[in-house]
This record gives sequence, C-alpha cells and structure tokens, in this order.
Amino acid sequence: MAEERLQKIISNAGVASRRVAEEMILAGRVAVNGVVQETLGARADLEVDEITVDGVPVVKGRYRYFALHKPIGFVTTARDEEGRDTVIDLVPIAGLALHPVGRLDMDSEGLVILTNDGHLTDLLTHPRYQVEKEYLVGLDSAPPKRDLERLVRGIEDAGDRLRASSVNPAAPPAGAEETGANTWLAIGLREGKNREIRRMMIALGRKVLVLRRVRIGPLALGNLGSGAFREITDEEVDALYIAAGGKREGIDK
Repeated sequence: MAEERLQKIISNAGVASRRVAEEMILAGRVAVNGVVQETLGARADLEVDEITVDGVPVVKGRYRYFALHKPIGFVTTARDEEGRDTVIDLVPIAGLALHPVGRLDMDSEGLVILTNDGHLTDLLTHPRYQVEKEYLVGLDSAPPKRDLERLVRGIEDAGDRLRASSVNPAAPPAGAEETGANTWLAIGLREGKNREIRRMMIALGRKVLVLRRVRIGPLALGNLGSGAFREITDEEVDALYIAAGGKREGIDK
C-alpha cells in the first residue's frame, strides 16, 4: 500500500470525516510511529506504520451506517462540551466510533445518518455534490404563491443567499392537529446553510412550528419512530454514494 496523506487514511478508516481529521492533525492529536504530526502534508502507510489518534491506533474496519430519527432536544454532534444529549447517545453500538453526517438543529427533528465512513460523510456534506435533503415544514399560516416562488428564486439574508431547490404543498403528518400548524410544505435544500429554512420563513413573516427532515438523497425517514434507529442496507449505501457522484471502494461488507 502506498503512502497517503494522514487525513485521508483517518477518514478512510472511519475515524472521522476528512475535514475533522485535518483539525485533529493541526491540534497535535495524530501520531505516526509515536511521533506527533502537525502538518497536513504528513503521509504514512497504514500497512507498515502505526498511526494513532489520541493514542488509539487507527485500524481498517468494517464501515457501519445507521438511520436515526432524531428527536427535538438532541444536538447533532459526536461530543458536546456543554454536556447536552447528543445523537450518538441514541445509537448505543459498542466499539464503533460513529459520527453524524452533517447537522440538524437541536430544535428540529428527523433523519440523521450516523456512520464511521468518513468518505461518504465528505460526499454528503460538501456543497459541491449538491445532494438534496427534503424537509416537512409546518407553518402557522400559509404564504401566498408569490412568496413560495421567492423561496426557489432565493432570499438574501445576512449576506447569504438562501434558496430552496423545491417547494411543494404537503399532507399533514399523523398528529398534526397537536402542533398548531395549519399549513404544511415539503421543502428541498441542496446546500443547507445554518438554520436556512427558519431564516427563509422569518423573511416571509411566517413562524415554523414543525421542522422535520424526511429525506437525504435517496434515503427516506419512512415510518421510523422518534428516537428509533435502524441499520442502513448495502443497497441504500450504494444509492447514497451514487447520489453524491462518488464510488464505494475498499469496504468490507
């Protein structure tokens, strides 16, 4: 096996996404044969070198993929410095260094992917790959048609251009009467800027009462209950790679 950059090795081993691996290297958390590496150009060969992160050896392993229905009140991160409940707490799989793919606000709910496959994480979260995510949104009142068209054209807010890839009326979900929402929309996003849907609705003078992610690329939340999780099938993982324009390589199924 030829030498590769450390961040690629760490990502491919499922320890973290490539961007997080770069942060680990710069923070002095990565060592090769006992020598701390702090430059992004550092290289190694996992077949002959011992690579450690925080003193724990990096090894090749089987990648795992889980779909979680995140409830409101959980933060979408592997660790939280404030001690809040995280999505990792909801998937108690021993011996796996799982991380969430992307973010979902603490006050939002819905589909989150958890995995130890850093390559897929990079593909699904990088704006360049334009993987669409769909959200079911419950509002306090119905925006006029011209405002829905504005969402697709784009809205300027705090220096950002917020833009939906699609906006369509949606059927109320089970229990909709308890939410107070009287209008439901299915909104697609391809970039997912910070709190993008909420900011767009504020610009339209509407209040978001429910925000639930129901799809990431070809993977749907389906009837997965709040707080429940399931393992994603090999066919679904392949479909996610295809949606992101990537290739699934070097994985022991």
